[in-house]
Parts: sequence; structure tokens; C-alpha cells
Amino acid sequence: MNLGNELVDLSENASRSEWNSALKEFGSKYGFFEQLGKDHTALFARGGSTLIVTFENLDHVFERSETRLPWGFDFVRSRGWSILGLMAHDWTWYRDGDVHDFFDRLRDEGFFEGFDRVVFYGASMGAYAACVFSSASPGATVIAISPQATLDRTVASWETRYRKVWRRNFNDRYGYAPDMLADADQVYMFYDPLAPLDAMHAALFRGENIVKLRCRFQGHRIASAMQGMGILKPVVEGCVDGTLTSAEFYKLLRKRREFPRYLKDLLLRIDAMDRPWLTVLYCEYVLSKRRGPAFRKRLNAAKAKIASRNQNS
Repeated sequence: MNLGNELVDLSENASRSEWNSALKEFGSKYGFFEQLGKDHTALFARGGSTLIVTFENLDHVFERSETRLPWGFDFVRSRGWSILGLMAHDWTWYRDGDVHDFFDRLRDEGFFEGFDRVVFYGASMGAYAACVFSSASPGATVIAISPQATLDRTVASWETRYRKVWRRNFNDRYGYAPDMLADADQVYMFYDPLAPLDAMHAALFRGENIVKLRCRFQGHRIASAMQGMGILKPVVEGCVDGTLTSAEFYKLLRKRREFPRYLKDLLLRIDAMDRPWLTVLYCEYVLSKRRGPAFRKRLNAAKAKIASRNQNS
């Protein structure tokens, strides 16, 4: 099915209720739309025999998405895939009985069996959800970017972020993410090993079906970084097709050398090392490739610091 331009079309000033009504109309035409309790919604649009299940913060979709549809609907247009987009109204980590019941029902009714390939995708909170709910569709592929294993305080007491969700139950159905991946086909996990908390979560995921792809110096926001570099779509497509190799991914990741956010973040890391000669080398390299007032400023400051240290030695 080609959805073409028949996506949700609302003005920037449309209210949330108008948007909700438009989603319901869209869902009734192409699949279904369900309200799952007060904090979550599910939108399904049928396309081809590949199903992509995505997880997003509903507020981000409403306020930031150009189409006001879950991430991935552009793939539906370009690739003809089916999509099931789960949206959370708050930072819930989808720890909600209504969401759990929804996936139980889809599993029991054989919904996922109607597709040749099922892929669960998410980043951060969405990555946690992609991992745990993939267990409702054994044999699915999982794409998890900066995932959490659990926020249960007895297991991850070292996790100092996400205080808002600490009181939710991470030990009932669809609870501990590493255990929920046992029946997955292939799990592609992207994380920064130099981001301590994300690396600690990643260490809890073990299994022969898990491919860990390390994104050094990318921090937690790897998904937005890959999108900014223009490599998110080919990476996801490679995961969906099962053709992405580690070598191919790291080749794509070389695009970070042209990505301003990465270059600036790396400059901050080098500055923190207090090695001005390294700052000089790095800034000169960047300035040989592109303009950068911030890098020029840091280059001059580093040269001044070196000169000062030489005078005092």
C-alpha cells in the first residue's frame, strides 16, 4: 500500500484533540488507532509483509515531527512496510498494564504471524520498550539504540537518571529487557561505551543473538546523531534486511567527522584533558576541513597556554 501524501495533515496550530481525531481517522482508513489507557496510544497502518514496531514519546511526535506521525512513517512511504507506532504521553517506559495487555492480545490473536518479518525499533526509553515487547513476537529483529536493561532500583541502583519513573514496576510482565530478548532473531544494539551509565546497561545484555555496535563519543543521543549525519535510514534499512555488518556500520559512522555536534563534543572532551598541544592538533585538523569560529578561538587559546607554560618552565 502506498500511503503517498495521505498522512495526517494538520496546521501548526491544531489542538491535540484535533490531532487525536485525525489519527483515529487515519487509523480507521489504513489499519487501526487505539487509546491504551490515559498515557499511551497505538497507530497501525498496513503496508507490505514487513512490520516495523516503533516506540516514541507522544509529545515529541506532536510538537516536533513535521508529519505529526511516529518516526518511521517515511519508511512506510518509501519502502512499503507496515508500521505499528506506539506513543507514550509521558516518560513512562511503557510500564502500564494497558500496554502490556495490548501486546498480550496481539500475540494471542496471531497479529505478528501475519507478517514475514517483524522489527522492533526504539531509542533510549523506546529501545527498552522495543526489547521487552519483542518477546510478544518470537523471531523478531530488534534495533535498540542506547537502551536501558531495567530501571528497577534493586538491579540498577547506579542509574541516576530518570528519577520520575523509579517507582514504576519493572518486574512484572515484559520487565527485564535482557531476558525478553531470548527468543529474538537478531538484536542490533547501538551504544557509547564511553558513556558510563549507557555502557553499564549494555553490559547486562548478553546472548549470541546480540550484535553490539559501539558508537564512541556519541553520548546518549545516538539516534539523533545518526539522523544528523544522514546515516540513520541506511543503518535501519540494513538491520531490517539483515545485511548490516559491523564493518559496514563503522564505515557509515565515519560521517561523524563531518557532523558539527560530534566535532564540538569531541573538542570539549579534549579540552577537559588539559593537553593544549592535542587541542591544537585537533583544531587545526577541523579548520583544514571546514570553517569554525569556536575551533579557531580554542586553537588560539591553546597556543597561548602552550606559550605561557614554555615561559614558566
